[in-house]
Amino acid sequence: MAIEYEMRTLGISIEDIIFQLEKLGAEKKGVYYQKRYVYDFIPPQKGRWIRLRSNGLSTTLTIKEIKSLRIDGTNELEIFVSDFDETNRILQKLGYKPRTFQENFRIEYSLNGVNFDIDKWPLIPPYMEIEGLSEQEVLNAINALNIPYAKFTTKDVDSIYNDVYGIVLDDIDILHFSEAELNYIHQFEE
Repeated sequence: MAIEYEMRTLGISIEDIIFQLEKLGAEKKGVYYQKRYVYDFIPPQKGRWIRLRSNGLSTTLTIKEIKSLRIDGTNELEIFVSDFDETNRILQKLGYKPRTFQENFRIEYSLNGVNFDIDKWPLIPPYMEIEGLSEQEVLNAINALNIPYAKFTTKDVDSIYNDVYGIVLDDIDILHFSEAELNYIHQFEE
């Protein structure tokens, strides 16, 4: 499993972050409407799950494992699959029933090999995830953006919803955007 080095800053202004990234010379990689199914292991294992995700261009099947809430605390094993719906059917035939369906909107930038994902999820304000190949790359990116380190967290999406906003994702079978949220994110589509 590969280690993910990542941190997030919550409650951002999408417009301000885009301005900062472009001022630094970051390259816009794409704008994506993502959908995913999340499945529990059989039997369920705390901190481990399976994710099937599509961004409209590619689809991946991933095993996610949270070892700790540190910058390097997430491990992931991922492969590309050819079809979102067919892979879901295969997983269900194998006994994996989706725990939830989720969608989010992402604007992706890259600078010096570091990824900057500006994410808008239903029910919560936008946030940005910075992911690099090492802890130092992520810390350098934070410094380049001139955002105080104290404004960053290593919480995963479930923990952000639960710990920060008091929303238990496991209680939501289908997490989708409201009409107002869709109207907001349409302004950022290409």
